[in-house]
Amino acid sequence: MAAQQIADHREGAEIYTGDAIGKQKSIDLLDEIHLPKGLLPLSDIVEVGYNRSTGFVWLKQKNRKYHKFHAIGKSVSYETEVTAFVEKRRMRRVTSVKSKELLIWVTISDIFVNDNDLGKITFGNPTGISKTFPVSAFQLEDEK
Repeated sequence: MAAQQIADHREGAEIYTGDAIGKQKSIDLLDEIHLPKGLLPLSDIVEVGYNRSTGFVWLKQKNRKYHKFHAIGKSVSYETEVTAFVEKRRMRRVTSVKSKELLIWVTISDIFVNDNDLGKITFGNPTGISKTFPVSAFQLEDEK
């Protein structure tokens, strides 16, 4: 399904290929929408695309990536194709991102920073359950 969404939103999108430019563009995007720059710690990025008119973003990487956010003790899995619709302080309809809760991998579908408390970031799943953490836990290593 992600591949079809990407195909649907390619026309008119800014597309960048390669790991170095892909990492920089993903950080630039997070900065532009006012989310922590360490939120998408992907590696071996193949392509990053952003269709500003629809708000659709995609990131392709060679392999699935597992990352542990040590400040909060959470492990996160990023599949090879991560997609989302973005707007200021929010990523909606996120695909291919999961967080490990106890022994179960839980799908993350919504990520946002509430305008009333810019120091907290909330992650929601499709069932409506959410968890909130300090934004500082998702900063880039050199920003901490």
